[in-house]
Formats: sequence, C-alpha cells, structure tokens
Amino acid sequence: MKTLLLAVSFMVGIAAQVQNYKPVTQEELLNPNPNDWLMYSRTYDAQRYSPLKQITRQNVAQLALAWTRGLPAGTSESVPLVRDGVMYVISPGASVLALNATNGDLLWEYKHKLANPGQGTGARTKTIAIYQDMILYTAPDSNVVGIDARTGEPRWQTKADQRGHTSGAIVVDGKVISGGTCTGGLRANCYIAAHDAVTGKELWKFYTTQGDGDPNPDTWGGAPVEKRTASTWGLPGTYDPIKKLLYWGVANPTPNSRMARHGGKWDAIPTSSPSDLYSNSTLALDPATGKLVWYYQHLPGDDWDEDYTHERTLFRTAYNPDPKYVKWFNPEVKRGEQRDVAVMVGEGGGVFELDRSNGQFLWATPFPYDTPEFLISKIDGKTGKVYLNESLIFKQPKEEKLICYFNTRSYWPTAYSPETNSLYVPFTDTCLDNVEGGKRANATRPGADPNNLTGVAKISMSTGEIQRWSTGRTPSNGAVLATAGGLVFNGDLNRRFRAFDADNGKVLWETVLGGSVSVSTITYGVNGKQYVAVMTGDGALTQGLIRQVAPELRPVAGANAIYVFALPAR
Repeated sequence: MKTLLLAVSFMVGIAAQVQNYKPVTQEELLNPNPNDWLMYSRTYDAQRYSPLKQITRQNVAQLALAWTRGLPAGTSESVPLVRDGVMYVISPGASVLALNATNGDLLWEYKHKLANPGQGTGARTKTIAIYQDMILYTAPDSNVVGIDARTGEPRWQTKADQRGHTSGAIVVDGKVISGGTCTGGLRANCYIAAHDAVTGKELWKFYTTQGDGDPNPDTWGGAPVEKRTASTWGLPGTYDPIKKLLYWGVANPTPNSRMARHGGKWDAIPTSSPSDLYSNSTLALDPATGKLVWYYQHLPGDDWDEDYTHERTLFRTAYNPDPKYVKWFNPEVKRGEQRDVAVMVGEGGGVFELDRSNGQFLWATPFPYDTPEFLISKIDGKTGKVYLNESLIFKQPKEEKLICYFNTRSYWPTAYSPETNSLYVPFTDTCLDNVEGGKRANATRPGADPNNLTGVAKISMSTGEIQRWSTGRTPSNGAVLATAGGLVFNGDLNRRFRAFDADNGKVLWETVLGGSVSVSTITYGVNGKQYVAVMTGDGALTQGLIRQVAPELRPVAGANAIYVFALPAR
C-alpha cells in the first residue's frame, strides 16, 4: 500500500544538500565508475572486486586514517554506498546519512519514524540501493522508502504487508527488489517483492515456500500452506543482465526442527531434495515478472537452522574440479569447458557451484573441512540431488546431536577476484551441540585445532582447492573486499582490520580499531585518491560468535563508527 508522506512520518535534518548530484542510470548500475560503490557488493554479480589499484601490495603498509565518524548506539550491519564523493549509509536507529566521503561531514540525515522506537535500535537492514536521484531504503517496520538523494526528504513510502526487513534491496530496470523476514510465522509474509523505484507501487511478489497452484509437487508433507515459512532475511540477490535472471537465496524452514514443523514426524518429508521447498535454495527469477525460472535446493528438509540465504556470486570459469579437493562433481560436464556460474557458501558449510543458466549442478564440497558430522552425506553428481546425513536428523524429542557446521559464514559478504579466479570466504571452524527443541551450544569439531578456528579461505573456482589463512581464534563479522591492487581486506571481532596478499594470504597491513568490525568493507575514489572504508559496532551475532568461538575475548560493546583509510599525501 503506497502512503502519501505527511510531515509527521519522518524527520530530516539538513546540514547541507548534495551539490551537483548526477542521477544514477541503469547503464551505470551495469557498468559503474570504479570510483563509485553503487550496491552492496559494488556490482550486480556480487564479486566485491574493485578495479582501483592506487593501494597495492607494495604500498599498503603506508595506509593511514583519513577520517572517522561515530554513530549512535544500536545494531550495525550495513554496507555503505558511494556516489560522486558522497557516502550514503544506514545508521543505527533507522536513519540514513549522506556524508562527505573525503572527511565524514554530514550533508543530510533521514530519520524514519517508528511506532516502536526500540525497533530502530535493533534494526538490521544490510544495505540501501541507489537509482536515479533516490536512495531506496527497506525500513524495519516493513516500509520501503524512496528518499531524495540530494536532500534526504522522502518521496514515497510503501508498506510491504507485515514482512520484516533485515535484508536490503537492489534495483533492476527501475524495480526495487527486496527480501525480508517471515513475520508472525506466516507464509503470507515470506516473499521477495518488486516495487516501482519512482512511485513505490508494488509490481510483483514471489512467495518463498510452496503454496496452492505451485507447479512442483508438494514437498511439505501436507503441512498447512499458511504455516510454511522460509525467509530471505540475509543479503540481497544478484543479477545477470545478459540472461535476464535474478538469483536469490532462501533461508531455512521454520520452526527449526523437522518434528516441530511436521507434527512430531521427522519422516513426514524426504531426507533428500526436494524437501520443504523452497527453503535453503537458490531461486532464479525473471525480474520483469517475478516468475520462477529454475531452483536448486542445497539443504533439503533442514533440521538445524542452517541458512543458505546469502549472496550468489556470478562469474565465468573453466570447469575442472580436482577430486583431491572436491567431493562431489558432475561427471557429464566436459573438463575445461567454460561455464557461467553462480557460487554460494552456506552458513552450515559447503561450497556449491551451479550453471546459472539452468541450475545444473557442477560441483560441491564440504567447507571449511570435511568431517563425519557434516550435514550432507552425498550429492548425486549427475542430477545434483542432495542427501542429508541421516545420522544427524532428530528422530526423538529432545534428542542431542553434534552437527557441523554452524555459522561458518553468515551475512558478511564474500569476495571474488578475477585475477586469481578465487572466492575469498571468512570462516569459523565450529559446530553445534544441538538438542531437538532445546539447547544450542557451541561445540568443537572433532580434530579441530583450538588455536586455529578462524580465518579467510581462498577457494579456487576452477579446481576447488582451498587455502586457509588462519587468523587464530577471533571470528570475522566483516565483509571481504578484493582489489586490483592484489589485496584482500577483512576485519574481525577483536577490532583488527587487515590487508592480505590475494595470492598467498600474507598479512601486509593491520590496524586496531575502536570496536568490532561489522560487515561494511568497501573502497572508492574521490579526486584521484583511493579510500578504504570499514564500520565497527554491534552486529546481532557479535556477542554470540565470540562466545561460540573465543569466549576468552572481551570485545568492545557498541563503539559504532565509520573508519576510512587512504595513503598519505605525497
């Protein structure tokens, strides 16, 4: 429902306006200026790779603080955007800021008015979008808002039913496309939606669980349609402008256990795919209509709250999985053949590579390590059919299981470098001691090195070989950034922000910030100078990850801020 904006629906304090603003076109979203950062992973393919190379392996040790800006208390999980020297960023408290990207000075602030102000403090929207002369914001109270990029004044506001917003949006051909949570445990609130970027009018919805009239056979064991829930709470989707396909990840079905969802019957649904569709799946949608083109289910009939909802990274690579590194691969695909692929890493572990034209399974392997406690026992290489590890399924109430993995990665984006043909993934080598319907406690993988539980993995997208760059015991909550300078940036929850050599993982630069790194990492250019920005603060998982992996650490609570680095002036 579109709402005409009244003066009481927002507050905006204008310190200055954005001068000489140039509207962002669809062509610029397709081919962005390297100095800009126009979406959460810079480009539609979610590679998080920047062509900027003023900062290199040779000079990164000289990086120095250019500016910093404190932010209010509250949850901080967002990725900034930059356009022509202006940074747009979500601030805790359901606010959007426009800042001078060279010094952090405030240009304007949009404050979204909430019926429950506490909802803003805990708001978890991951990113905003930019199109023409508007910033597109998915607010925590289920509103989608178009904000004037010059002044911070709202243009339109549309209520997206009762769906909660913890994700964000991308804009494709004038459509603001966003995911959300399944508020109230109802299928009616589980959907991906498109709104007209200029007017806010809703254009289409795609419900993320099967319902009446679904073309695929029912996979929910007769569960009531209205109670079938699987959200898109995590990172937004990606887009292939040549194939005209939108790729979006769906989270686990809820309630978390099979017995809770299916009247106490763990075997009411299959233990192989498809099961509880479209949970833990990659969806390929037509962005013009929202119609499903194909899907692939990574973890069928989830029993453990394992999300496979985050970004699908798109690129072209040769198919050459090495059996030394890859456990399951398609024997019918010719080795050396070039494929356009979509790659994802689930919170429960596992790397999957699919042909993004049709969803054909190419290869997959356990991640970060193989272990008997891994959730998947087998994948049919020819069909891509996934089989659960049945020994880990709860078959009795209050049964206890050790399962691997849990939050091995989450809503902090990965990065891909075309220079190395590698995906860079922050990981934690931790499992879960899980009781059906009960406790969920950290557990160590049998055989794990307690002093090397976290790091960044460099995964070859051709062979599947994994290099693991240990960072000790401190988990990451930060986005990865790869650059043409041969660098990979990532930060952790113990305030360390690092630049690695993209080839071998050598730490070339490290600094200590005022708080835990939270998502955010980007790079941009203004007036011939390259900047690297990162945010600190409290993510929803910050304290839990520390307790899970390194309880001896005492991270700084709060400390929400933006830090921006650059090379010293010559």
